Amino acid sequence: MRKFLSRAFSEGSLREQEGIVRGVIKRWVERVGQESEEEGCVDLTRWFNLMTFDIIGMLAFGQDFNGVETGKTHFWISDVLGSMSQASLSDTLGRFPWAGKIYTLLRPGWLKSLMVAAERHQSYTIKVTKQRINEKTDRKDFMSYLLRDRFYADGTYVSDIQLAAHASDFVIAGSETTATTLAVCIHYLLAKPSVFQTLTDEILDKFDKEEDICAVSTGSLKYLHAVCLEALRIFPPLPLGLPRVVPQGGAIVDGYPIPEGFIVSTNPYAASVSPQNFANPKDFIPERWLGKNETDELNATRPFSLGSRSCLGRSLAWLEMNVALSRLVWRYRIERVGDEVDWEGESRMQLLWKKPKLMVKLAPRVREEKA
Repeated sequence: MRKFLSRAFSEGSLREQEGIVRGVIKRWVERVGQESEEEGCVDLTRWFNLMTFDIIGMLAFGQDFNGVETGKTHFWISDVLGSMSQASLSDTLGRFPWAGKIYTLLRPGWLKSLMVAAERHQSYTIKVTKQRINEKTDRKDFMSYLLRDRFYADGTYVSDIQLAAHASDFVIAGSETTATTLAVCIHYLLAKPSVFQTLTDEILDKFDKEEDICAVSTGSLKYLHAVCLEALRIFPPLPLGLPRVVPQGGAIVDGYPIPEGFIVSTNPYAASVSPQNFANPKDFIPERWLGKNETDELNATRPFSLGSRSCLGRSLAWLEMNVALSRLVWRYRIERVGDEVDWEGESRMQLLWKKPKLMVKLAPRVREEKA
């Protein structure tokens, strides 16, 4: 199944889909500027979410959630985000059955509301998937590749329900995670003016025109890459350890024998902020990714996982982060509004991160075109 899905995320496929991604980001950059001008400030945490959900909606279903255009969160997205906290609660209560019974007595409607949201999510996913299946279009998106490859030589095929399930996973995994990293980048850049200035200089020196910002052109921006890597390290977008089952015969993990059948995982947040792996682990230091600190164990952070189960959407995430950050910094001067946010203290670790607001003011840059 992974081989079937991977074709939609290949480098060649991504090049064909880049126009969709860049189109949403272009509209987003304009809209956040309008919002800042009209309201005096803009919450980039919320607007990054609107942008990434619009992108993944277009790629997964050919469905524009219109978050960027309206500035409003689609009901389906609200259900998805709400399910993250509910699922965390459900998982916790499942580990302590006695607590689950007490909680259910105190809040008898919580389980019912969770089931209603899950059914609404499933129903809407199937609806938009079928709409995309029935749509006749030459547009290249995830579904165009899945529909092309869904029938196998042995007569089996991937059903509509399976396609809907995969598309639903795309929406959850391919939106909130990228939005988190983008928000983390801006927060720490505002907290470290010298770092922000270095990144700004790199972007402004590279691009004469905003339209030149694309996947290929941003690929050479080493400091931008380091900034994103540091954001991924200090705040892994998926903060929970992904489970792996020890194979038959057992395995040796870090020198310890583990019996077969055991479930093991590494918590990415704990590994990424451990002083055993990184010097000054809570400090935002992009230079550590440029060879400036040889004591850091850079391989200790794996935000996209690794091996045969690594993240399929890695290249898409890099495209979104590189282009969105470059266009935002190229277009605007960014200033924090209000007191600095205690990002770590105010964030909540659920299945994904529940993040604080990131209130900023955006001022268009005044520049002279280079000769």
